[in-house]
Amino acid sequence: MKRTSSSAALAGLAAGVLALSACTGGGPSSTTTGGGAAVKGGTVQVLQATDFSYLDPARGWDGGVNALYRLMYRQLIAKAPNDAKDPNAMVPDLAQSLGKVSADGLTWTYKLKAGIKFDTGAPITSKDVKFGVSRGWDPEIGIGAPYLKQLIDAPKGYQGPYRSGDLPTIGTPDDRTIVFHLKAPFPEFDAALSQPSGTPFPVGTGEGNSFIKDVIASGPYDVEKFVPGSLIQLKRNPHWDAQGDTVRKAYPDAWRFTIGVEGATIDERLIAGQGADINAISGSVQTATVARLRTPQLKARTIKAPSTCLTYMGLNTTKKPLGDLKVRQAVNYAVDKGSVLNATGGKQFATVSNSLLPPTVSGHVDHDPYPSADNAGDAAKAKRLLTEAGYPNGFTMTLDVRAQETAQRQGEAIQQALKRAGIKVELNVIDGSTYYETIGTPSQQHDAAITGWCPDWASSASTFLPPLFDGRHITAKGNQNLAQLDDDAVNAEIDRIGAMTDLAAANKAWGELDKKITALAPFVPLNVENRIYLPGTNVAGMIVPSGDIDYGIIGLKDPAKG
Repeated sequence: MKRTSSSAALAGLAAGVLALSACTGGGPSSTTTGGGAAVKGGTVQVLQATDFSYLDPARGWDGGVNALYRLMYRQLIAKAPNDAKDPNAMVPDLAQSLGKVSADGLTWTYKLKAGIKFDTGAPITSKDVKFGVSRGWDPEIGIGAPYLKQLIDAPKGYQGPYRSGDLPTIGTPDDRTIVFHLKAPFPEFDAALSQPSGTPFPVGTGEGNSFIKDVIASGPYDVEKFVPGSLIQLKRNPHWDAQGDTVRKAYPDAWRFTIGVEGATIDERLIAGQGADINAISGSVQTATVARLRTPQLKARTIKAPSTCLTYMGLNTTKKPLGDLKVRQAVNYAVDKGSVLNATGGKQFATVSNSLLPPTVSGHVDHDPYPSADNAGDAAKAKRLLTEAGYPNGFTMTLDVRAQETAQRQGEAIQQALKRAGIKVELNVIDGSTYYETIGTPSQQHDAAITGWCPDWASSASTFLPPLFDGRHITAKGNQNLAQLDDDAVNAEIDRIGAMTDLAAANKAWGELDKKITALAPFVPLNVENRIYLPGTNVAGMIVPSGDIDYGIIGLKDPAKG
């Protein structure tokens, strides 16, 4: 899972928007493309405030570090490049094709491309892929994307290659064939393999902290210099074969990530565009910078794109009176989403949402079961529902919010809107360092909480709806189902859709399930955040259809400049 960047601090390029006040017209244009055509050569500069989590892809798992991994690592399958016809699609990377699945759905077979190598010059074999995947079971190392170890039928108690040795449920009949045996059918296994935990490594490498500061690259770039919290310099991997990689263009000769620069300073440097900063990119601009982007010169290179991330308010269905459907529906009608949008930073920084799935996630359908004029809420309708539920004088509820300016403004907007319907909201402000741990512990959770969610792959809703609303996955710690919804029909539909082999049909079914869950009102959708980028004047290939940067297709217009 990935929390939304407006609800959790994702590293690097996924850094979220910090909202101060509403922004109206005249700001960035609504474009997801910028920069023109890239050519080979030069150094792209990346400026960011936050350090990456881990260079080891078995450990890292957030939007920022995943973007970095795309430059250094390859997997059997990858998300399509951002300039593809369908940027959400899964495509072959190290593999010759998408997986060949058995009739019972339990066995997936892949053939490796010929001529693929590590940065050492050693060939990448099926045994290296198996070894890299099996590292995910190591209790110390395998703290990143969990899907492969959840899906592959490993022996009970298996703890990775360093502690438990060989993993028999991944077969390597020859150096270019790899066979995965699953616990149960999972039609989206290709997507699971696209996660960083699917990265191959030479057999026997990477134990303990070996890959904390140095790595063995399979992608177009290798680490030349690494100063934690300050600098990552990437150089070309001479053994990467461009002909065998249809995912990455790898235009630049080098990448330089400068870490620990304050957001306001980054914006000033990008606006000024002096020296090497004409070749620089960064995460979403600061709220205070938006007004300055209205000049023709800056507006022309500003990129605005909706993300795949939803900000929402979870309603705890185990708490009275929120266990009553009519009460939850009343809350949905009462919320003034327009005022919440203003608290988030206005239309430049987010778009009002009335459903679970953002438009950038496959399976999204437009629907609004709790409509109100101008998204301002319908207090009268909410009061009628509360009266029908037996609460004509309203009730009092506690809303958990993170101790962060945007989140508290959002909480105050909800507090004021619900007051008009007779609902008194008490805000419980929780320190950001413990917020998600607290609201993810049912014994500590209150009536409602403001949070957010991003899917791990946007080609379907399989990493969006199930984690948030499958009642069988409610846990005492690390619980993502904040509504604690445990509905037999919803659970059964999640199983039915998850087993569908026709992914187009599955996406349509996820959209219908979105409608059914929204009708149960276990949450209030608030908004989908936007990302606003200001690349340097010499940067090319900034194409962000879903808000996330794809380093693999970025380069410079003129490598001799800067």
